[in-house]
Amino acid sequence: MPLSTVGDGRYRLTHRLGRGGMAEVFAAEDVRLGRTVAVKLLRGELAQDDVARLRFTREAHAVAALNHHSIVSVYDTGEEYVGDESTPYIVMELVEGRTVRELLADEEAPPVDQALIIIAGVLEALAYSHRNGIVHRDIKPANVSITNTGAVKVMDFGIARALTGGATTMTQTGMVMGTPQYLSPEQALGKPVDHRSDLYAAGCMLYELLTLRPPFTGDTPLSVVYQHVQDPPVPPSQANGRVPAGLDPLVLRSLAKNPDDRFQDADEFRAHVQHALREMHEAAGAGWVGAAAGDTGATQVLRPDQTAATAAFGAVRPGDQTSVLPYST
Repeated sequence: MPLSTVGDGRYRLTHRLGRGGMAEVFAAEDVRLGRTVAVKLLRGELAQDDVARLRFTREAHAVAALNHHSIVSVYDTGEEYVGDESTPYIVMELVEGRTVRELLADEEAPPVDQALIIIAGVLEALAYSHRNGIVHRDIKPANVSITNTGAVKVMDFGIARALTGGATTMTQTGMVMGTPQYLSPEQALGKPVDHRSDLYAAGCMLYELLTLRPPFTGDTPLSVVYQHVQDPPVPPSQANGRVPAGLDPLVLRSLAKNPDDRFQDADEFRAHVQHALREMHEAAGAGWVGAAAGDTGATQVLRPDQTAATAAFGAVRPGDQTSVLPYST
């Protein structure tokens, strides 16, 4: 029988928001605090699978340790029993907005500067996560949301791992974890990886935001994996003429095969993204302002005129966290 509440009746499920390979996500009312939340339930057929339960529980533990405005918050976790069967659940912040994957599915690339701002927000979340010893392992457009108020939110730490001793292997019994289009070469080869694998995935995502296609595509997941390991990516300015050639070195460095040739941490990557933003705006003139605010380094972009891009995305106000308004309301 489908669950209608979890947490001894505290969370009343209202409607399903989505269904993935491992879990279903529902909107729910927290009757104790009177707020709307998201409840993630391990799918029934996996509820007694020890490996699936471990991965699900690891997500809760990974995110519960992180408290950052660019990372979806975990409020509660537990198990709901129906007879002798138990189903693990995670209660999370409800993000009202659209994933970057949904935005890209509209086949309308964001303006180049807004693509950079989205990645700056992702890198801000990764910098915090990495400082706290957690590597995400599955950065991709489907795991990044743009809220209705314009904030960038990273979610789904389902295959995250603690960084112990500076590196950790990403395979278990020969299994590669991750999504082929955003898989780092070291992940694909089953080698020990560290936080720089997340930075490679962020580079893949930036490439797609700029060009409307991942850096590598193929007929099968295996063919895509081989390209990550062996083939150089086409410079983004050649893949899409709207991309300034000046961004090619930034993107290609993030996609270096050897982790030592990439940006060495998320803060370094983000600083170069912000520098590229400032150079773009200074070259364009017309009242653009790009700045880093205070100690947070949050990217802020102001534009006084109401062009089509501004009308679609809005403007980030001084003092805001890294943010960008969604394509449409």
